[in-house]
Amino acid sequence: MVSQRTPISREIALGHPAHGGAAHGVNVGDTERLVSVAGGGALALLGLKEGSLLGLGLAALGGALVYRGLTGHCPAYGKLGVSTADEHSPVASIPAGKGFKVVQAVTINRSAEELYRMWRDFESLPRFMSHLVSVRPAGRRSHWVAHGPAGTTVEWDAEIINEDPGRMIAWRSLEGSQVSTAGSVHFLPLSAARGTEVTVSLKYDPPGGKLGGWLAWLFGQDPAHQIREDLRRFKQLAEAGEIPQAKYFRRF
Repeated sequence: MVSQRTPISREIALGHPAHGGAAHGVNVGDTERLVSVAGGGALALLGLKEGSLLGLGLAALGGALVYRGLTGHCPAYGKLGVSTADEHSPVASIPAGKGFKVVQAVTINRSAEELYRMWRDFESLPRFMSHLVSVRPAGRRSHWVAHGPAGTTVEWDAEIINEDPGRMIAWRSLEGSQVSTAGSVHFLPLSAARGTEVTVSLKYDPPGGKLGGWLAWLFGQDPAHQIREDLRRFKQLAEAGEIPQAKYFRRF
């Protein structure tokens, strides 16, 4: 549960992108539009040829891709506040072709120093980050393994690029990794012993690029939702010492 908003949480509006060009206008680049039209047309023809319930689903998906290509507007990109067109996303402020940016915050009834120590123990991150399989630290570098689509895994190496003990950790993936990612977590003490606001900012370029990210969102892998759930579990772990098993499950 997120409590009273601070200036940071008001700015990010708890991860819900503000409406703007990315939400309503052209937010799909020319290359993706061509791919969407071609791929959508092929899917629609295949689905209609099948004639089954699955075929109708494929035809509908193909039609949505064709619409996306012809109009240059992707509702999923609008929800995520991103754009692959020439303009920049008004919230994410990520240049075209540079991936997604997700920002989420939660207030936790623990000190900033305690929460920093918990997060800095990278090996324990899979306890509350459901998409992670393992993290193996080696000094300021670490090796990450995450769940991928259809039972696969994705691996990358990362390094800490900035750190203020008790207040902030920032990292990025190393060149040549399967996933291009960068992020930070800030621990802001609140006044009147109201705990700490934990803000996660994550930028990543998933395998398959923006189109792959859009298809992942379409089939239920909303990155903003994932980070929000990770923070909810982190809050439970920090405040109660455990994550209630009845509420802890992973979506595939």
